[in-house]
Amino acid sequence: MPRPGGASKSCSVRLLFFDVLKLNQAVKGLMIEENEEAESILSSWCGKTVLNIHVLEAEEWSKEGKVEFIRSSAHTSWFEQSPAFIPVASSAATEDPCGCLLNFGSEGTLLLSRQIMDIIGFLKSQFICHLLICYIFIVSGLIINFIQLFTLILWPINKQLFRRINCRLAYCISSQMVMLLEWWSGTDCTLYTDPENYHKYGKENAIVILNHNFEIDFLCGWNFCERFGVLGSSKVLAKKELSYMPIIGWMWYFLEIVFCKRKWEEDRKTVMQKLLNLRDYPENFWFLIHCEGTRFTEQKHQISMQVAEAKGLPKLKYHLLPRTKGFAVTVQCLRNVVSAVYDSTLNFRNNENPTLLGVLNGKKYHADLYVRRIPLEEVPEDEQECSNWLHKLYQEKDAFQEEYYRTGTYPAVPIVPPRRPWTLLNWLFWALLLLYPLFKLLINMINSGSSLTLASFAFVIVMASVGVRWMIGVTEINKGSTYGNNDNKQKQK
Repeated sequence: MPRPGGASKSCSVRLLFFDVLKLNQAVKGLMIEENEEAESILSSWCGKTVLNIHVLEAEEWSKEGKVEFIRSSAHTSWFEQSPAFIPVASSAATEDPCGCLLNFGSEGTLLLSRQIMDIIGFLKSQFICHLLICYIFIVSGLIINFIQLFTLILWPINKQLFRRINCRLAYCISSQMVMLLEWWSGTDCTLYTDPENYHKYGKENAIVILNHNFEIDFLCGWNFCERFGVLGSSKVLAKKELSYMPIIGWMWYFLEIVFCKRKWEEDRKTVMQKLLNLRDYPENFWFLIHCEGTRFTEQKHQISMQVAEAKGLPKLKYHLLPRTKGFAVTVQCLRNVVSAVYDSTLNFRNNENPTLLGVLNGKKYHADLYVRRIPLEEVPEDEQECSNWLHKLYQEKDAFQEEYYRTGTYPAVPIVPPRRPWTLLNWLFWALLLLYPLFKLLINMINSGSSLTLASFAFVIVMASVGVRWMIGVTEINKGSTYGNNDNKQKQK
């Protein structure tokens, strides 16, 4: 039985449907020649924009090279009368435009990976999978925290060795979160930047300024670090309360993360000392900072703009007023150690509202990150001038945000940094290490038949469910910090 194109390949309507797809007059007299895109042809047939081709099963090819019959999840009656492939126009198809994987079997049968992907998608949304993922994260995280505790004996002996080891240990924790974004949800991350600066990323110390609009913007920041090999050594300016949080907070303590109480009179000395300690750090690091101080909400934005008006500053549409003192001190303490400021603006396509729960459910998002590399020499040394410079930067960020909402793109070259395998390999290692004893324990508990044992197991499951929901709730915007709300208005700097 002849095969069109002679080979199987992945495709979607935005690529070639086949190398050669020749249908005779069975399809309204149209002939699709080699290298002709299927999208325009299908659009003309259907009178609508075809977003994907969803073929579930095909019969044999006819002698003349046409499709004898194909069943689809959505039939079009007139197509059935003229045997050909049947397209499905659906907005849901855009969630995975590369999911249309066509394989030619020995019997000339088309098999579509969409069926498999639907099953996998269903499994990803199941709570038992979420529990297992969180079990791996929590247990492995506590094990790593315990190992980090023992590395403290190295600090007085060899501080730089202590730091290098903890960078690797921290990577084992944070990379599991990045794995969820990159591999579990399959989120696409496109970088918009100047190609001349691309080769410098990951090879120099930098201060990364991030907007704070989304529940998973911290995860996208980590993904940016991971793509350029600095995830394990990345630093942040974080609120003091997080230092008491098991796993992430404890990991940050050993990474010498800079914690603050958000009371500048109390924080200044501590923050400066912590930053100065990083001047001899042995690994390339990125210092990630949200200059807005808290995640964007309409209420906080309204209050922030009242402060801007009172101070005679231009109002921002898409950002909160930046808090300049922390940034100015960071630049002051890390000057001649850090080479550049990376002004980073994150957005998601199609007005997506990404959440950590969505990522955990395997939902795919499409992130666009615009990064401008600004040499640190261009940032003024004087604190007041540095403050003015940062306000101007945020006015520019607002303009970029406006352009993105208008055009769907940024004024730079889109680049997709290659996805590295280490996040997945690290997670698989911990999964294999921890799931076997768990399943063995469960089997033994069930075989025991003890009511007390089963009740204890049920209690653990309930508590684990509460713990998972609490961890997810930490990232939710409506449960975020009240910093910047009405009762904190007087704290605006």
